[in-house]
Amino acid sequence: MHILHYLGLALFQVEGAAEALAESPEVLHYFGAAVGLGLVVIGAAIGIGKFTAAAVEGIARQPSATSQITGAFLLPMFLLEGIAIIAAVLCGLVILIR
Repeated sequence: MHILHYLGLALFQVEGAAEALAESPEVLHYFGAAVGLGLVVIGAAIGIGKFTAAAVEGIARQPSATSQITGAFLLPMFLLEGIAIIAAVLCGLVILIR
């Protein structure tokens, strides 16, 4: 609960927030992990969206090549999703190890 208290102080720019965070800077790694996880999720969503849009457009242009397009589409999709999962696990480890 202390994490939310310090985050609330920082977000709402309450007087004394800088002093409160200076007294206990160990809570800042939680905020960093949350920001990192958010960036990972946004990046993965953009990448997956671009892959999917390209595959759907290719299938719409040439329906007879659906199996080839789907095969070429799945491997990069799984790799991108795997990277996002690994990054999420690392952000979780930052919280648990600290």
